[in-house]
Amino acid sequence: MAPKRPAAAPVPAVTTDHSASAVFGRVDEEGRVFVRDGEEEREVGSYPGATPEEALQYFARKYDELHASATLLRQRLDAPEVTAKELSEGLSSFKSHTDEANVVGDLPALRALVTEIETGLAEKRSREQAERAQAKQAAAAEREVIVAEAEQIAAQPVERIQWKSSTARMRELLDTWKSHQKSGVRLDKDVESALWQRFSKARNSFDKGRRHHFAELESTRGEAKATKQALVTEAERLSTSTDWAATAGAFKRLMDDWRRAGRAGKRDDDALWERFRRAQDAFFEAKDAEAAREDESFRGNLEVKERLLTEAQALLPIKDLESAKSSLRSIQERWEAAGKVPRGDIDRMEKGLRKVEQAVRDAEDNRWKKSNPELSARANSLVTQLEAKVADLEAQIAGTDDASRRRRLESELESSRSLLTMARAGADEFGD
Repeated sequence: MAPKRPAAAPVPAVTTDHSASAVFGRVDEEGRVFVRDGEEEREVGSYPGATPEEALQYFARKYDELHASATLLRQRLDAPEVTAKELSEGLSSFKSHTDEANVVGDLPALRALVTEIETGLAEKRSREQAERAQAKQAAAAEREVIVAEAEQIAAQPVERIQWKSSTARMRELLDTWKSHQKSGVRLDKDVESALWQRFSKARNSFDKGRRHHFAELESTRGEAKATKQALVTEAERLSTSTDWAATAGAFKRLMDDWRRAGRAGKRDDDALWERFRRAQDAFFEAKDAEAAREDESFRGNLEVKERLLTEAQALLPIKDLESAKSSLRSIQERWEAAGKVPRGDIDRMEKGLRKVEQAVRDAEDNRWKKSNPELSARANSLVTQLEAKVADLEAQIAGTDDASRRRRLESELESSRSLLTMARAGADEFGD
């Protein structure tokens, strides 16, 4: 840290009395004026026609003017807004007027003041250089941030780049760079050149990728547009078809093809989609209108089937299987003869009848199981086996005195009796 300099002396007030400086001079008998400079004395000039006092005052005034200029320079040395360059220029100009100056005054003091200014100027220059170096370092760091972000944008995988936002950001980074160049701290030429080359390389790489991407996109959009135009033409051709089922399937396939076709550009996509949608809507509106007319014509059939469903549901629960089967066959024949019902009622009506049909099938399956001789014989054989096992266990229990064995046999007997009860119930079912 530089030592603190003493406060500068104020600028002397303008005065006509220069006696304080005049004491450093003398006038000889010939009118020549001399100044004492330390241990030496030298002639500075003469003032013809003037008294010795007037001559000394003249040369002393010139000294005081020089001293006042030096004092002003010393004051400006402490002003933060005054640069070392400005002070250096002022000091150079001042010194050009003071070398061997023909003045009368305290010349060693004037030189000491000049030396003080020179020392302060060197310190100020050193501080400014340090500040500039620090400012350059900060400015280089700011430029590095700009360059690093540009490189990061350029290094993105092509398939993940958001081109609109990334392009806008690249422009912002360039504007920021220009702003730094215009109003920021100037960097050393080699530092700025290296940073600019990196920044320019990143921008060029990004721009190249963007042009390539949009060239491919334009090509792809052209293909997508041609494909969608063909789909629209086919959709408009099908829009008046009355082959309802086949054409509905064809429109579904056209829609799948449309989704796979890709984008053709917003304006073309919107216009083509509007034509495709109108064609599709025209067909399905006509189809729905035809279906509505058919549904209306099927209202009478629905009334017939409603009555037949009520008749079928009255067969449940089934008590006489043969009678139920006969009645159901009649209902089914009349059901088929009744014809179609409105689309909204098909599922409800079909489910209602299937429920009755399933109940009849279940009843028939159950009767068959009960009358199956093989199953009946198997059930009766199981009853016989279990009855024999129960009798054997009862005899073993009666004939043993071993308490532990008795408990085990009694547990086994209890399980066998439970199985026998279930087997007898099954045998009785087959015997119905």
